[in-house]
Amino acid sequence: MVSRRLWSLVVVLVAVVSPLVACSGAGSSAEVTAETRYVSGGGTVTTVPPEQRRPAPPLRGTTLTGDVLDLASYRGRVVVLNVWGSWCPPCRKEAPDLVKAAKALEAKDVAFVGLNTRDLDPEPARAFVRTFEVPYPSVYDPNGEQLLGFRETLPANAIPSTLVIDTEGRVAARVLGPVDDRTLGHLVDDVVARG
Repeated sequence: MVSRRLWSLVVVLVAVVSPLVACSGAGSSAEVTAETRYVSGGGTVTTVPPEQRRPAPPLRGTTLTGDVLDLASYRGRVVVLNVWGSWCPPCRKEAPDLVKAAKALEAKDVAFVGLNTRDLDPEPARAFVRTFEVPYPSVYDPNGEQLLGFRETLPANAIPSTLVIDTEGRVAARVLGPVDDRTLGHLVDDVVARG
């Protein structure tokens, strides 16, 4: 009887704690939650030399404000593409840094675009944008279809993930997990300097 109760308690604790740990963004390795089926990265940065970069896939969709956004229209500019969800604590943690970076890098003609994923209802995502005063558009991608297009380049296989796309539309850098404004600024400066 005692062992059955103890076992039940262990199962409940694992069910409650596992998603929290996996979504925390802590640690240096990626972790997967069974409940939400997403990976939260530990801030791993990958850069790609210009001669090895692959074109970003087509990304065209409706934003959270109802406009149509086509990533191809940003050709000629460096683009920071942030993959996020309103339900993701590391996304909330990094949001102020992304807003700060977007404002700071505006003078360098760097465009920011969000890719909202796994929010089955757009209203929590809109509330996230209002709460953090996100100044850039986000494509609404509840089923992750737009996100899947990146699997052939430098996949954004953690939430959050941030990709830096060069002026020729090629994926130049990726951060798996939350990113801060200084790291992002250095990545963008590197992409601008190297072409």
